[in-house]
Amino acid sequence: MSDILNKILAVKAQEVAAAQKLKPIAEMRAEAEQAAPTRDFVAAIRAKLDSGRPAVISEIKKASPSKGILRADFNPAQIAASYQQHGAACLSVLTDEQFFQGCQAYLQQARAACDLPVLRKDFMMDEYQIYQARAMGADAILLIAAALDTKTMQTFESIAFSLGMAVLVEVHNGEELDSALQLSTPLIGVNNRNLRTFEVSLQNTLDLLPRIIPTTSSCKGEGWGGSSRIVVTESGIMNADDVKLMQRHGVNSFLVGEAFMRAENPGAELARVFG
Repeated sequence: MSDILNKILAVKAQEVAAAQKLKPIAEMRAEAEQAAPTRDFVAAIRAKLDSGRPAVISEIKKASPSKGILRADFNPAQIAASYQQHGAACLSVLTDEQFFQGCQAYLQQARAACDLPVLRKDFMMDEYQIYQARAMGADAILLIAAALDTKTMQTFESIAFSLGMAVLVEVHNGEELDSALQLSTPLIGVNNRNLRTFEVSLQNTLDLLPRIIPTTSSCKGEGWGGSSRIVVTESGIMNADDVKLMQRHGVNSFLVGEAFMRAENPGAELARVFG
């Protein structure tokens, strides 16, 4: 586990402890269970793939630890509407405050401005955060295999499913992938960013791909025995050539943030990069 990830998780533990003092987990669970119905995150991705189009999870984030401020003129509602207008399948919204300058309100504003399902992009290390995600309106959560053991991820997945939420499990290497493949979720995200060096290589997705989908000729992600996995390539997709590289190898689901956030019009950049 990288030093930055360790640092983030330590801060998360403090944040969760503080949040539980203000609102105990029983209250947060009740709010989550009473929240409006979820939007189907997986179905939105499959609908794009089934129609032969790329499934893009378009990200809304103001900053990152490695790049600093990505977008000074930051309006989550406008960005979300622009993404929907230009063909995004789903949204990903950063809610981490200290390291990514996100917040819960950004997710709520983005979701209210469109009809797309929304992933809460944060560092989940306690079940409290899952109930918190649903209570704030999230339709899906991210589980990072570098930060969680298999049993914990399975427990968190079960809680998310009980609330009607989808799970995107993120891996960086083969060991993490072995753990992730023990989950039920079809969504396997491969992060192309090295958590230790922050260097990005799209080869990471291509190297892990055969272990997820033995036959990669279908971009729909049909795996062993008819079971279906969807590979979502994350980080480093900056232009149309990157998209074409992935599509040549049967990968047609993407999570893209930085390339869109730096553009004058994020939705228009989505349409340009993905044709």
